[in-house]
Amino acid sequence: MLHIDVVTLFPEMFAPALGLSILGRAHERGIVTVTLHHLLDTLDSNERADDRPFGGGPGMVLRIEPLARVLDAILADAPAGERRAIVVTAAAGATFRQATAERFGALDRLVIVCGHYEGIDERLVALYGAEEWSLGDFVLTGGELPALAFIDATVRLLDGAINASSLTSESFTGETLDAPTYTRPALFRGEAIPEVLLSGDHAKIAAWRREQSIARTIARRPDLRDDATQTRE
Repeated sequence: MLHIDVVTLFPEMFAPALGLSILGRAHERGIVTVTLHHLLDTLDSNERADDRPFGGGPGMVLRIEPLARVLDAILADAPAGERRAIVVTAAAGATFRQATAERFGALDRLVIVCGHYEGIDERLVALYGAEEWSLGDFVLTGGELPALAFIDATVRLLDGAINASSLTSESFTGETLDAPTYTRPALFRGEAIPEVLLSGDHAKIAAWRREQSIARTIARRPDLRDDATQTRE
């Protein structure tokens, strides 16, 4: 079982998504547990979760002390020797990819700290060996949406979360995007599906899907094939 801990200022953002669809079923099947840690619960009566940055500048920064209290409590209760990663959502972090989700899915525990405002006190990375990950080359108001994306991408890869055959040919599993898909009706508003899909010839259908997958990747994400070529070399 994968244990996921989320440190956040807004735990209410997670409840709807975690209880639905694949995430909800994975929890019911005992494949994953997700524990939400409300950062405000760690504060003393006159304490704030954020403060102005040293050296001046706009915005506020999440303070190290309340974050450390939460992480210390999580780690104190965690079994010794477990495989885990502490992740901080940050626009300046490495871009999250399918390979990242695969690595996270092999862990025993994943701790996600949701960034906010101008970010998190940088000492968190040094003190806890935290990894910084970004959802993409854009800035969001908080780390809750990236955290949900990281969780969803990771949990769906766990054994028993979804049909294993669904994972073998989807986008980013290899060096290509998935091929186009169609369903009934075969003709809609003058647009017909490719005839090969109605042929019943599974070898031809597989070849067509491979061709379409390559063509789509070249047109939309040629970098995926370039990265794969560099990796092999």
